[in-house]
Amino acid sequence: MPTESAEQPPLINLVDPELYAKGDPFVQWRWLRAHQPVYWHEPTEYPGFWVLTRYDDIRTAYRDAAGFSSAQGILLRPESHGADPGGGRTLALTDAPRHRQLRGLIDGWFSVRSARAMEQDVQDVVRRVVDDALERGACDFVTDVAARVPLYVICKMMGIPDADWEKLFLLTSDAFGAGDPLTRRLAHLDILGYFEALQADKAKNPADDLVSVLATASVDGERLSPDDVILNCDNLLVGGSENTRIATAGGMLAFLRHPDQWEILSERPDLLPSGVEEVLRWTSTATHIMRTATREVEIDGRRIAAGDRVTFWLPSANRDESVFQDPDRFDVRRQPNRHLALGFGEHFCVGSVLARVEMRLLYGELLSRSIRVTLDDEPTLLSSIVVNGPERLPVRMTAS
Repeated sequence: MPTESAEQPPLINLVDPELYAKGDPFVQWRWLRAHQPVYWHEPTEYPGFWVLTRYDDIRTAYRDAAGFSSAQGILLRPESHGADPGGGRTLALTDAPRHRQLRGLIDGWFSVRSARAMEQDVQDVVRRVVDDALERGACDFVTDVAARVPLYVICKMMGIPDADWEKLFLLTSDAFGAGDPLTRRLAHLDILGYFEALQADKAKNPADDLVSVLATASVDGERLSPDDVILNCDNLLVGGSENTRIATAGGMLAFLRHPDQWEILSERPDLLPSGVEEVLRWTSTATHIMRTATREVEIDGRRIAAGDRVTFWLPSANRDESVFQDPDRFDVRRQPNRHLALGFGEHFCVGSVLARVEMRLLYGELLSRSIRVTLDDEPTLLSSIVVNGPERLPVRMTAS
């Protein structure tokens, strides 16, 4: 997203999807950080909510999981949509102690040790995807490269048969990328239907995979219900692929716009880990995260009532001038880089280590093989208040 300065107070409207596709939200966030870091956003089709834009305020609220609940939903929803059906049931939409219990079931699959053990599998997926893209020559980096790597990896971890990976790829592309709401809804229903059948099979014939873990798990002495298993599988598929897809593609767009940074990595591949951290900070693909206050709390002199919705605007936090030196500069050598792109506290992204491995290996593959990536047309940005980044990134990929 572009960044321009704002001398006069801008019109604050953070729930306009076109702001993120064609506008400049950083103008609004920069003004809010400077003048109203805790801002009440009046109701629209969405209910009214508090806006936090400063790094320290968001980090403090993340840490207070008891005071800021996830169980009522973690994203703004139009009033007409009602409550989130996953509220209180999925890993992302639960509070302690159930959140810790659900997380404990799968944490080991996403540990540093597990991610290291999976590196060869991830590398194999990366090579397969890159080779296919090279054969095409002209491709959409979002769907043909960035989307396939994390999706194929999480499918493998979930025990989804290889023959179904392409089916899940097409369904997720429609569920989260199609412009038509009906197409998105029908695709999402098909995904839930797929997991309904898969969890039933894994409950009877468990194997060494994530769906089997959930399908046979007990919490407080009770088996997870089939509906809870299905919702958590859906959550894992989305969480394990969507944000990594957009961050990876957004990172490539950043490198295309800042070729000097790609050149630095080509000369210093040891900087890839810090390059990935800068991509995560720069893209901050989760535009907002929501919590519900469980008690009255005061932040920067503003009184938030119990039951109020409170939103954390992560791209703003990760450009906070009080934390990041020259925050509007893309710099793969940035140190330190304590961004909040993957959350913080109890709800820190369970797949954060794996996401970093996937991004590092993909960029590393392109660099080590001297694959040239060039823009083939203008990119299109997502029209969404939930995630931000490229929707389409037409490129040409050629091997040197």
